Amino acid sequence: MAKLTKKQKEAHSKIDKNKLYSVEEASALVKEITSTKFDASVELAVRLGVDPRKANQMVRGVVTLPHGTGKDVKVLALVTPDKEAEAKEAGADYVGLDEYLDKIKNGWTDVDVIITMPSVMGKLGPLGRVLGPRGLMPNPKTGTVTMDVAKAVAEVKAGKIDFKVDKTGIVHAAIGKVSFSTDKIVDNANELLDTLIKLKPTAAKGVYVKTIYMSSTMSPSVALDPKAV
Repeated sequence: MAKLTKKQKEAHSKIDKNKLYSVEEASALVKEITSTKFDASVELAVRLGVDPRKANQMVRGVVTLPHGTGKDVKVLALVTPDKEAEAKEAGADYVGLDEYLDKIKNGWTDVDVIITMPSVMGKLGPLGRVLGPRGLMPNPKTGTVTMDVAKAVAEVKAGKIDFKVDKTGIVHAAIGKVSFSTDKIVDNANELLDTLIKLKPTAAKGVYVKTIYMSSTMSPSVALDPKAV
């Protein structure tokens, strides 16, 4: 095991491993223990009492964070010519169709979100092997397959994120940046947690929210009190 640096030891020393922190306490502490030279992302990892292998216990959804993610999200709008102008006006970074489909076929995936129209989904099917593993395949459930392209682009740019429980039952999501004020991190964290609670599957039995950890890029994680949410 690699030895901890002086800064890492200092960060670990500030965390009480026997304590479950409130969202407010954790948000302030994560800011305090982060020493990266860049503006690190703040993330939540929530372990849910569900079995993702069962369709009726899959937890997936979208949430618009009140203060955004702090990240400049690169959006590709795969649309027909009549929708190009509104996609560009809404802030899409890349707009087009066939030329971008060809680029994706050749391995280009330098975007964070792809938004498209129902009529275009048929063309995206063959690209599932490229887009699927990267989480880029548009999906009506997350609002990325829609006729209201402008609204979808604007929402993503404003801080709308989609999340999905992984095969181990954990939801990972970035909820802001260390440069955010503590209040903004708290607001974003509570918005995600509230949304997860609303999405509790009826088939899920026992404790739903098992553990919650908050951390920043390269920082130790801070345990939150699941009962508090």
